[in-house]
Amino acid sequence: MKNFKSHYPKLKPNLLIAISLVLIVACNEKNITAKKSETLSLKEAFKNEFVIGAAVNDQLIFEEDSLGAKLAKEEFNTITPENSMKWMYMEPQQGVFEFETADRYIDFSTKNNIAFIGHNLVWHSQLAEWVKKITSKEELNASLKNHVQTIAARYTGKIHGWDVVNEALNEDGTLRNSLFLEKLGPDYLVNSFKWAEEADPKAELYYNDYNMTRKEKRAGAIELVKMLQKNGARVDGIGMQAHWGLTDPTLEEIETSILAYADLGIQVMITEFDITVLPNPWDLEGAEVSQNFEGSEEMNPYTKKLPDSVSTLLAKRYKDIFSIFKKHSDKISRVTFWGINDGVSWLNNWPIENRTNYPLLFDREYNKKPAYYGVLEVATDSTL
Repeated sequence: MKNFKSHYPKLKPNLLIAISLVLIVACNEKNITAKKSETLSLKEAFKNEFVIGAAVNDQLIFEEDSLGAKLAKEEFNTITPENSMKWMYMEPQQGVFEFETADRYIDFSTKNNIAFIGHNLVWHSQLAEWVKKITSKEELNASLKNHVQTIAARYTGKIHGWDVVNEALNEDGTLRNSLFLEKLGPDYLVNSFKWAEEADPKAELYYNDYNMTRKEKRAGAIELVKMLQKNGARVDGIGMQAHWGLTDPTLEEIETSILAYADLGIQVMITEFDITVLPNPWDLEGAEVSQNFEGSEEMNPYTKKLPDSVSTLLAKRYKDIFSIFKKHSDKISRVTFWGINDGVSWLNNWPIENRTNYPLLFDREYNKKPAYYGVLEVATDSTL
């Protein structure tokens, strides 16, 4: 590196002193920013932009995972149940509801002043077996209404918002031919939102889906929201599931999608956020949970640790994406990571079982990864 003084030999002494003072101040400001980022939590860092959340599991909520519970309290101001409030767990038998575990989630969020997002009321997957055996349109409609309203009513005033309907679209933007669409038609979508609002008028109501950055599916989601609104259903936000990779979707696709959904006049939320660092089968279709593929060494390359080079790529990817989020923080109300740390991520077992993935901001020992600090840099950088 060239010596500062010799590189500019004609500078006057007073000017050199002035420049030196500027550099000292700049260095001090940089050090202050670095120290600030070390002490800030995610929720504190983005308190003026959006809330930061994580999906949590039963072990954390029952505080069997005490480190995970501690991290959730320190870093996040909203949580979402990863699995335990889905139909098969909430209503395993027709008309028989199991509230004990869900109540513990609510108690944890209330006790720790953490906003709770209910996930989910209506989804074609992880249904109780008895639902699939219903043949009568009238019975299915009555069962759907009872499921939505019984659960929503129980937690009135305790839940910030509900993923009312989850993943109702095909990749081309058309409605998925689920059990509900097949037997009840598109009315099930409108009714589900209306029933949820009747049961809990104060809760926000969301539509949530994956691959929402892809052009055809984005167009379908926009039409779906417009259809709901036209038919008198209240929709407060749209959840863009962010099960993304190191290069896909592009930053342009992410930004374009945020703007398109915001144009509907509703909140945009980044939900289920994780970034896989592993190769996936070429014919993988989004985050459709029913898919499963054969494993191999090629598909599970980092069994011991994540190479520094890939860790750097992951940190940059998170930083680049969060820069877009911050830029459009007036449109984004929430960013939720899908899991507390790498060890509990669903991506270790999907779409190939028994892999070692590293998709989140905290490693398996709950340590902050370079990606964590990359995200914090976005929050503390006033030039973005």
